[in-house]
Amino acid sequence: MTATSLPNAGRTTDPGVPEVSRTLLDAIRDLRRDVATTRFPLDVEGAEEARASRKRLLDQLDDHLLPRLADLSAPAIVVVAGSTGAGKSTLVNSVLGTEVTQAGVLRPTTRRPVLAHHPDDADLMSAHPVLDAVEVVAHDAVPRGIALLDAPDIDSVLETNRDTAHRLLEAADLWLFVTTASRYGDALPWRVLDDATARGASIAMVLNRVPPDALTTVRGDLLGRLRSRGMASVPLFVVADVGPHEGLLDTKAVAPIGRWLTMLAGPDRARSVISRTLRGSLAALRPWVDELAEAVQSQAEAAFAIRSELAPVLEAPAASARGRVVAGEVAAGAARSRWAQLTATGAPLWGLVSRRGRISGGKRLAKARAEALAALTADLRSAARVSLYSAGELAAEAVATHLEARGPIGRGVLGMWRGDAEDGVNPAERRNAERATQADESASRWTTAVGPAVSAVASALTDRGAQRRWRKASAALGDGGLDAIVLAAGAGLEPAGELLRALVGAAAEPAVEATRTALLGGTDDMVSGELTAVVGVLDTPHLAEDASATLRLRLAVLKAAS
Repeated sequence: MTATSLPNAGRTTDPGVPEVSRTLLDAIRDLRRDVATTRFPLDVEGAEEARASRKRLLDQLDDHLLPRLADLSAPAIVVVAGSTGAGKSTLVNSVLGTEVTQAGVLRPTTRRPVLAHHPDDADLMSAHPVLDAVEVVAHDAVPRGIALLDAPDIDSVLETNRDTAHRLLEAADLWLFVTTASRYGDALPWRVLDDATARGASIAMVLNRVPPDALTTVRGDLLGRLRSRGMASVPLFVVADVGPHEGLLDTKAVAPIGRWLTMLAGPDRARSVISRTLRGSLAALRPWVDELAEAVQSQAEAAFAIRSELAPVLEAPAASARGRVVAGEVAAGAARSRWAQLTATGAPLWGLVSRRGRISGGKRLAKARAEALAALTADLRSAARVSLYSAGELAAEAVATHLEARGPIGRGVLGMWRGDAEDGVNPAERRNAERATQADESASRWTTAVGPAVSAVASALTDRGAQRRWRKASAALGDGGLDAIVLAAGAGLEPAGELLRALVGAAAEPAVEATRTALLGGTDDMVSGELTAVVGVLDTPHLAEDASATLRLRLAVLKAAS
């Protein structure tokens, strides 16, 4: 690396400690920012592992790489870790010759981890990010240049303890892993150690509570396991079993560990451990980030597949909804009943056109007809709203059925589509309300658009006879009356179409067709609205086709900087 003067970066009290290049530190900071904004919203294969990996990477960046790169002179963090009952706290207390961390199986399972450092290292430790998660103890028995951190059990019954343990392990410059003669074969500790080796962490191991008569056998078996995993160089300390006891272990039992920690705290050795772990962590970043980028790409590909599938899924409900309109279902029910009332003997439309084709009129009658037909328009608007809402609902059901059938990925999209409850409002109810609003607005547009359509037809008439007939029909029906009959005909009310032809012949057909087309268009919009809604939740940066590009760019920058 090229040394560059940078405030708070590579701070050192020893001129022999190298500084960190501005480019590398900036690259790691940029990487941290982009990893923090990365999300895996779809439950594709490997998504859960990717989410956990992202969290561990953030812990590694926040609690080890960034603070260590920013201050190489800070004490080496030695995290004492292990399984429940391994004797970690007793070991720490015994090495220091005093009780600095609570030991024993009866201790509270929710206790805070303890970090012990030499009083003269307080300033160097003051800005370390793990201090928010630990109880800090300054003690003269801790060698200057290191800090001992008694972590929670990696297999604690409490998830919060397990999460804290893994976070603190990510912060370590060196892992002092404690196991016992009866537990060293457990799978979980070895998984943790394998992960540490893969990330280039420096590791030492304590084999605790070893029966004297089994020492040679157990120690030999453990060394064989370490060699088989490429950990032959890991320092191994053996502490004999002393049986039931309280308090500290005999000084002689832990003396080799104490001497090793004292040696480790020396400037050259501490720098060596810090540098080795730092190099390993930086080298491990590339495949780590590359795996995350691949996981992001898998998300993008799954989102693309969902988008591609949904349009064909809506073809059937769209055709069904259009078929209902063409069949005249909008004009059924209240509108058809209203028409029967309007055309009954003595009703406003009774006798409107004589057998000879004459149109009866009069201002008073025209006003009554206009009022009656306004009620018909209201019925048609209400029926259209129901039909349009039904079209959207039909489409939503088709989408939901398809997504449910797609398994975890589809159900994840369905959850995103329906959203999270806000202010106590059920997401499904909120979506229904949105659909109802869209249907209401579409029905209103449909009923108000008929006026311009009728006016356009009237303006286009060139035959004088047809023009006179049109004016006479308009006058006989009153304001908006002709519009209402055109609307009813367009909705599929056949008697309205017959009356319209008796009034103006075929002249109104373009307006009727325009009205029907507008209703079909509103139906299509309701169906496509559901598609837009569900596709809209996939239109996020996390699921974009180039979503992985940002992390891959960080990889390239990191490679150049290191």
